[in-house]
Amino acid sequence: MFQKLKASLGIGAAKVDTVLESSSILQGGVLKGNIHIAGGEVEQQIDAINLKLCTEVKIENDNGVSYQQFVLDQIQALEPFLINANESKQLPFELKLNDETPVTALNTRKNQCRVWLETVLDIDFALDPKDRDLLQVRPLPVVEKVIAAIEQGGFSMVKADVEKGYLRGGNFSSKSGCYQEIEFKNSGLLSSKEIELSFILEGEWCTAWQKLIVDLVCEAINIVLLPCIAMPMRRKLLRLPNQY
Repeated sequence: MFQKLKASLGIGAAKVDTVLESSSILQGGVLKGNIHIAGGEVEQQIDAINLKLCTEVKIENDNGVSYQQFVLDQIQALEPFLINANESKQLPFELKLNDETPVTALNTRKNQCRVWLETVLDIDFALDPKDRDLLQVRPLPVVEKVIAAIEQGGFSMVKADVEKGYLRGGNFSSKSGCYQEIEFKNSGLLSSKEIELSFILEGEWCTAWQKLIVDLVCEAINIVLLPCIAMPMRRKLLRLPNQY
């Protein structure tokens, strides 16, 4: 009885460790790995295993700026099972990244974008054991090309974060409830220009959303940056195939 009480407090309880085939993954890729469960000092029933793909979002309101965990996607193994004392179990899994998962592999000092996989064992009347694995999400080639074109146009990436909310424009709307924003600046002698860039995957397409003061023109395989004569901010959508 005393051992079960300790286990309910997390002392001598079952533990979980998720081992990924790779923590580096391309946008829209599939995470693969194994969930390792180690029994504690007593038998326990695992009611479910929850895998959550998470990021951290920025929330701005009248009270200032705050940050909170945001679940992009999750899967759950619903079949309850018993884990005996000192028993080991290993369960393979696959999880496709949500199309709106932020890119984390960005070349800027102020990169506030983080993505992780959280594994939680659901055990009644006990502290739920959990594990967290940080992911490196790499951009698709089409995304790399757009970023490279902006940088070749004299802009530098200065900041990247994830904001709570939706992107909407024309017939397009994001779906997850958060979006990544990558900021670029080009400081001149007389003026300073900025671009705020977001990418959303849609199956075989990638939509680039820009709040900018430059025009993005797509010509065959070349993306050319043309400076604007007019200075006010405006938003544009650039829709490209993922294999662009």
